[in-house]
This record gives sequence, structure tokens and C-alpha cells, in this order.
Amino acid sequence: MNQPGAGGLQTGNSGQTGGTLLEPGYQNTEPGYQTAEPGNTGTQPGTGQAGNTGTNQPGTTGLVSMGTYSTTAQQAAGTSQNAAVTQIAEPVVAAEAAILYDATHDRVIYEKNADEKLYPASITKLMTALLVLENSSLDGTVTFSEGAVTNLESGAVTLKVAAGDQISVKDCLYGLLLKSANEVANGLAEHVSGSVEKFAELMNAKAKALGCTNTNFVNPNGLNNPNHYTTCRDMAKIAKAAFENQTLCEISSTMSYTFPATKKVSQTRTLTPGHKMLYPNDSRYYAGIVGGKTGYTSLAGNTLVTCVEKDGVRLIAVVMKASSSHYTDTKAVLDYGYALNAAGALVTGTGYHRWIQDGAVWHFELADGTRLKNGRYTIDGNDYVFDVSGNMLTGWQNLNGAWYYLETSGAMAVNGWRQDQDKWFYLGSDGAMVKNAVIDGQYYVGADGVWVQQS
Repeated sequence: MNQPGAGGLQTGNSGQTGGTLLEPGYQNTEPGYQTAEPGNTGTQPGTGQAGNTGTNQPGTTGLVSMGTYSTTAQQAAGTSQNAAVTQIAEPVVAAEAAILYDATHDRVIYEKNADEKLYPASITKLMTALLVLENSSLDGTVTFSEGAVTNLESGAVTLKVAAGDQISVKDCLYGLLLKSANEVANGLAEHVSGSVEKFAELMNAKAKALGCTNTNFVNPNGLNNPNHYTTCRDMAKIAKAAFENQTLCEISSTMSYTFPATKKVSQTRTLTPGHKMLYPNDSRYYAGIVGGKTGYTSLAGNTLVTCVEKDGVRLIAVVMKASSSHYTDTKAVLDYGYALNAAGALVTGTGYHRWIQDGAVWHFELADGTRLKNGRYTIDGNDYVFDVSGNMLTGWQNLNGAWYYLETSGAMAVNGWRQDQDKWFYLGSDGAMVKNAVIDGQYYVGADGVWVQQS
């Protein structure tokens, strides 16, 4: 007997692992489906595994298309707002990686290599400061150990704090965020967790809780370590949480602070911020800065996090691995974001429907800036399924009791066969796997949907 696919029926790709995540709506030329992709909680028919619908699957909305959308028609139609938006050129960024995040509307506006793992250097200290504020009192006293003040690489920035010095948590936080003192970071870590290693565990747990997926911290200061890394996307999530803490904002944007005398330095010292965009008389000044943090090591290059709030919108810019362009790159992306805001795009959307990629996950954003969620939708002639968070699903999915196959492009497979391992399945006109039926008058599929070969 001929294998399924004869008689003009479409033959599906094999079920091998692999494939490249392409923009939705485009054909995927490489067979396979992705099991590890965020939002893909289904399991593969043909492996003997039971399906798991997961908590983020579409709910009781059913799998009838809940709406029809077109990207090309929307863009062709155009609006006065759309025309204004299209005239705003995307920024040119020289740094290796950057991201501009709209914290007000929870949207990424611009990104460049935003998921590349890079050394963060001292922007790490935003996480350190946030955890200290969440886990200790400003009135507490940090007693510096020998390890805290000596476990540093050559050339590391310090405040010359010595073992046995006792400094308030508040003073230490100013030393951490304004001076970027590395031994102070160690002392704060030991104060909160008892050791730098335990504090790093706390940092990683917090990063995970904030949704970071490509971050690993091993120290509280960001000094060079091959296992200490993050991405612009993850750093934007950390910065969002950090700058929601009002005390942290006040400290990082303070223009002058008196740091107490220590054993090695008998006089008080005046600390000023390292972030040059805070200074009104500096050519790099940027109005509306809520807070920020600089960073530099030989391996990280220049890194910079900047949070600005004006015109009713809070934007967070992260630039990593810059040679010397970190300030110009930051200004460029912020200017771009506020130009879009002036055109109304941040509040009401771009004026047209579009696909947006967030790491390995695709979303579909409508003209008004909202996203399709929790259901099946027809886009440019193909059906796609989105979970309750708006993540486009791919691969085999058990939805409302029936199996469906969503191509790597996200498009739902219909009216065709799909081979999975050594088994064949048929997807009907509605996309659901057909069971207990004869296909094309000659191919019988059983109760599990598998084609039964007959001699």
C-alpha cells in the first residue's frame, strides 16, 4: 500500500527536532518542530507521551478563529499617524547590543542583539542595590571582612574601605551606586546573605523571578568572571524592577553625597554620580533621568543603563559592550522612543498590525498596540494560536481535547499528512488530528490518530 500523501494529499514534514524560528507567515524550509520554545507546552504525538495543555494555553474560547487580520492591508491603508511614525528613522547604534524598553506600556521599542550574553560590568550593582533594599534596613551596619576588601581584581574601583570598618547600609548604597565601589558591593552582599556566594544565589533567584532567561551572576559587583553574564533584554527587566524602588532612584540620581571617614581615609569624601547624562552642564545631559548606572571592565567594555521619565512615559535604555559610544547610543535610542511617543505610537500603537519578536517568542500586535491572546486567529490567510500571555504557539499542541500541529512559522497545518517519528497523522480542514476515519478512501487512522498500515 502507498504511504499517505498519495492522491494529491499534502505530505507533512518529519517530526525531527530542529528548525529555525522564522517570522510568522513565512514558509519554513527546514523540517521539524521545537519542543523547548517558550509557550510550546504540548508533547509530540508518536512518542507515547500524554499531552499537557499547560496553564498558559488558550482557555474556554474554543478553536474557532476569533478574528481575521492582515498585515499588508493595514500597512497599505495607512493613517496620518502611521505616516508620522514611518518618517521616524530607527537609531543607529554602534555598541554590540542595546535595547529600549517602554516600561509604561510594557513594550520593547528597539533592540539590537538584545539576547546576546555579555559581561555586564558594574550595571550588575543595580541588582545588588535592589536586593539590599529589599532585604535589609538603611540603618543597619555593614562590618567589612578581610575577604570583602581584598577579593578584588587589579584596578578595581574602591573607596579604600578596610577590614573592620563599620559603615551604615545607607552610606554603603551611595558608595555602591555613585562611586561604584567594588569592595562596598562585597560588604553589602555579606551583610545580606553572609557570603558573596550566597548573595549570588539570591541574585539569580531574583533574576529568574523577574523573567530573566539568559542571566547568571557570581558576584555583586560585576568584576570579570566568565560565568557572570546577562543580556540587554534581561538587564532591562532588572532595571525596571530596580527603578520601581523609589529609594534606589533617589540614590542613583543624587548629585552629591558625603561619605563618612574610614580607617584609611580620615576625612569625609563627597561622592558624585558617574552617569554623565545627569549633569545639566555636560553636553551628554538628558532631561528627565530617574536613575542609571555605568559600568566598565576590560572584557565588558562600556555598559550603561538609563531610566528616563517624561511626557508621561518611562523608558529604559540598556547599552552593552560599547567602545566609547555608550552615551551617544543611549541618547539615540531615547530620542527615538520619545519621537514615537510624540507621534502617538507608544499610546495607540503603530497604526498597523505587525509581528513582534521577543527573544525566541513571536507576538502579534494590533494597530492599537494591544496583542492577540488566548485563542485562534486568522492572519494573512493562515490560522495561528496564542496563549493567554500572547505567545505564539508552535509544534504539537493539545488544545481543548484535540491535537493540532502548528508549523515552526506558527501557521496551523490543515488538510494534510504529517509524519512524526515512524507514525503518520492526518490534520483535517479545521486543523484537528483526525481519528477513527478513512482518509481519501484508502488510509485508515485509528483511535490514536495513527495511520494503520494494512497488508
